[in-house]
Amino acid sequence: MTTKTLVLVGHGMVGQRLLSALAERGAFERDWRAVVLAEESRPAYDRVHLTARFTGTSPDELALAGPEFFTEHGIELHLGDPAEALDTARRTVTTAGGCTLGYEALVLATGSYPFMPPVPGADAPGCFAYRTLDDVDAITAYAAAGARSGVVVGGGLLGLEAAGALRSLGLRTSVVEFAPRLMPLQLDEGGGAALRGAVEGMGIGVHTGVGANRIELDADGVTDGLRLSDGQLVDADLVVFSAGVRPRDRLAREAGLLCGDRGGVAVDRHCRTTDPAVYAVGECAQTCDGQVYGLVAPGYQMAEVVAEQLHGDGSASFEGADTDTKLKLLGADVASFGDPFAAGGRSVEVQFSDSGSGVYKKLVLGADGRLLGGILVGDAAAYGLLRPHTGTELPAAPESFLLPAGAGAPPGAELLPDEAVVCSCHNVTKGAVRAAVAEGVTELSELKACTRAGTGCGGCTGTLQSLLDGFGVQRRPGLCEHFTLSRAELYQAVVEGGFTSFAEVLAAHGNGAEDGCAVCKPVVGSILATLGPELGLRHVLDPGQRGLQDSNDRYLANLQKDGTYSVVPRIPGGELTAEQLIVIGEVARDFGLHTKVTGGQRIDLFGARREQLPAVWRRLVDAGFESGHAYGKSLRTVKSCVGSRWCRFGQGDSVQLAIDLELRYRGLRTPHKVKGGVSGCLRECAEARGKDIGVIATAKGWNLYVGGNGGTTPRHADLLASDLSTEELLRLTDRFLMYYARTGERLERTAAWLERLGLDHVRAVVVEDSLGLATELEAQAERHVAAYQDEWRAVLDDPAKLRAFAPFVNAPADPVSFVDSPTVPVLQEQ
Repeated sequence: MTTKTLVLVGHGMVGQRLLSALAERGAFERDWRAVVLAEESRPAYDRVHLTARFTGTSPDELALAGPEFFTEHGIELHLGDPAEALDTARRTVTTAGGCTLGYEALVLATGSYPFMPPVPGADAPGCFAYRTLDDVDAITAYAAAGARSGVVVGGGLLGLEAAGALRSLGLRTSVVEFAPRLMPLQLDEGGGAALRGAVEGMGIGVHTGVGANRIELDADGVTDGLRLSDGQLVDADLVVFSAGVRPRDRLAREAGLLCGDRGGVAVDRHCRTTDPAVYAVGECAQTCDGQVYGLVAPGYQMAEVVAEQLHGDGSASFEGADTDTKLKLLGADVASFGDPFAAGGRSVEVQFSDSGSGVYKKLVLGADGRLLGGILVGDAAAYGLLRPHTGTELPAAPESFLLPAGAGAPPGAELLPDEAVVCSCHNVTKGAVRAAVAEGVTELSELKACTRAGTGCGGCTGTLQSLLDGFGVQRRPGLCEHFTLSRAELYQAVVEGGFTSFAEVLAAHGNGAEDGCAVCKPVVGSILATLGPELGLRHVLDPGQRGLQDSNDRYLANLQKDGTYSVVPRIPGGELTAEQLIVIGEVARDFGLHTKVTGGQRIDLFGARREQLPAVWRRLVDAGFESGHAYGKSLRTVKSCVGSRWCRFGQGDSVQLAIDLELRYRGLRTPHKVKGGVSGCLRECAEARGKDIGVIATAKGWNLYVGGNGGTTPRHADLLASDLSTEELLRLTDRFLMYYARTGERLERTAAWLERLGLDHVRAVVVEDSLGLATELEAQAERHVAAYQDEWRAVLDDPAKLRAFAPFVNAPADPVSFVDSPTVPVLQEQ
C-alpha cells in the first residue's frame, strides 16, 4: 500500500494534538507520513502556561513532545521554515525557504496573530506583543535592561496574565481596558468588580472604559508613557499589547479557499475547507457554526475530528464547542461557563457576594429551572460540579453550590448525569469515566492514560477523582498516582537501591508511564537531598535535581504573591555584629528591598527579583552570612533568649546552644519545616515548647522537648528526656531528627508524626535504642554535618547554576556583575 503524505502547516498546541491523535490511531505505521512546517524555531510548546517562562520555566519544560516522538513516528519537522504559498490545484505547498512539497492531505493549523491597535508610536522600542516564547524573552530582556514601569493594553485573559508577568519582573504595572470592566467577554459587572479588587490588591493599576491614544516617546524615540483616550498619562517604559487576536488565514485566502468575512478559514462539520484535501483546525478556522474559537479545548476537538477523517471511519464531526473558562489570574480564581449573560424573559439570577473576601458568584437559571450559565470569582471550587449541569436542572438548590465553605458541603460529582462532559479539553463524559472503571481502571493515572481526561488544562482532575471515589475505586495509600509507596517507604527504597535520580526511582518503584507530578517530584528531591552525603549528591540545583524542586527551592528564596522573592540570611541564635547589621541595611537600600524582623529572630528582605538574587547573596556572603533555608522543608531557625550571658535568672547559655544546634542541622531536608528554641530557664522566654525541638535549661542540665507546633493547630512539645549534658542532648537530637527524616510522611510536621507514632515509641527508639538504630542515626547526622555547604555560595561559585538566574537568554555570562552594575537601575519603592 502506498504511503500518503500529510503536510501540517503550523506546529502549535492543536497541531501537535493532531499528530498525537494520528499516532494513537496507528496512522504513521503504514498509511501516512507527516511533514510539519513550523514558523517558530522550536517545536510545539504549552502556550497555555506561557507565563511560567517569566518565572524560570525552560522551553524544554514547556515542550509538548520530545525529539523521540518525531523519530519514532517518522515525522519530518521543519523548524523556522513556514509555508509561504499553497497551490490546491497541484496539491503542493512552498515554504519560505523555497522547498516545494506535494501532499495528499494538508491541515492548516496556523493559529492566530496578535492584534496591534493602530496606536501612534506602537512600533517604538519598548512596545511588544505577547504571544510566543520569543515575545516573553524579549519582554524579560527589555525589563531587565532598566525598565521601571509597564502597561498592558487589554484586560482580557492574556492581558491580565501579561500584567502579572510584568509585576513579577519588578515593574510598576497598569492595565488598560477599553470596556467598562476587566474580562468583559466572561464577566458581568459584579464579577468584573470583584476581579478588579483582586488585581488592584496586587498593586496593579486598573484603567477601564478608556483606550490607548498614543505612545509617548522620549528624546531618543523610546517608549516613555501611554496617553489614554481621556487625556491621562500613564508612566510606561514598556508597553505590552494584548488586545485580542486575529485568525491567520492569509495562506488560505491567497489559495482561493473560502474564508469568513471577519477572518477564519471556512470549514464544514468535518473541519474540511472548500478544497476536500485541505482541512483547518484551531484558531485559524471558522467552524460550521460561524465561530472562530480562541481556546485550546475546541482546537483539540477539531484535531480529533480530522484525525478520524484521515485514519478512521470518518464519522466524527465538530458542531461547535463551549467557551467555558477556569483559571487563576493574579492569585484570584476566575471561572465562567454557559451563558452567564442570559437575561430577559423569566430567567432568574442567584448571587452570592462577599466584597471583603473578593468573592462573587452568580448562577443564571431559565424559566424551567435549567442552569444556563454562571460566573465564579475568588472561589471557583464548584466549577467542576456546575459546568457539566449546564442545560439541565440542578440536582440541588442553587444556593448550595454558592455558599462559602462551612455553610454545608455542595452536592458531589455523583449527581452528574452520564452524558455530562467532565473534561472539556478532550470531551470526556462521566459515562466514559464509568466505562473506563468497568474495564478495569483503578486509579487516576490509568484514567488519564486511557481517556486523556485531565491531561489538558488539568482543571477537571478534582472532579475525576471524585467520580472514581463515587464509583467505588479505592484510592491507593501511596504518595500519588505515580507511586504506591508512601514517603517513608520511598525513603527506604532509595536507601536500599542507592538511587541518585528521580528517573531511577520512578523506573524501579513507580508508574513510568508519566514523568511524575508536583507531589512526587519534590518529595523524591527532598529524599535525595537528605541522603545526599550517602549518595554522593552535592546540591539541590545540580543537573537532575533542580527540576525536582518546587518554586522556592528552585531559586533558593521564597516566592511572594507579587512574583518577587524574599531573602533570609541565617542569623544563628539571633546574634549578629554591628557590621553585619549595617550590611543588611545597605543591601536593602541598594536593591530597594523591604525589611522585616521575623518571629524567628532573623531579618527578612522582601521584593528581590529573580535575577537580583545572586547579587544580593554575594553582598551577604561577603559579609559572613549564608542561606537561612527559609525556602526549604528543612531546619529554619533555633530561637533563643539571652540566657545566662545576660539574664540574672539564666541557668544555661541558651544563646550558644541555639547557635550550636542551628549550625549542626542547617540545610537538613526533612518531611516538613523544623523549628527549634532554647530557653535559659523555666521562664521559657524562647517559647521552646512551641517548637519541633525545644530545649530548656535546668539546674542539672537540659530538658529536651519534641513535637511542638504553632500555627492553626498549636501543640505543646512533649518531654523526651531530662537533665541532659550538652553531649547527650546533641546525640538524642541527632537520633530524633534522623528518625523523623526517615519515617515522616509528606508535609507531616513533627507534631503530627509524634502523635501518629506515639511518644512512647519515639522515646523507645530515640532514647532507649529499641530498634538498634542509634549508631546508624548518629553516624548519618555526622555525615550531614561534614558534607554541609552553603547553598547560596555554591551557586555563586558555579557559572552553570548562575545561568538559571539570568534575566534573559543572552545575558552576560556573569549575571551577578550584570545585575550589580550601577548602570542597571533597581526599584526604590516598597
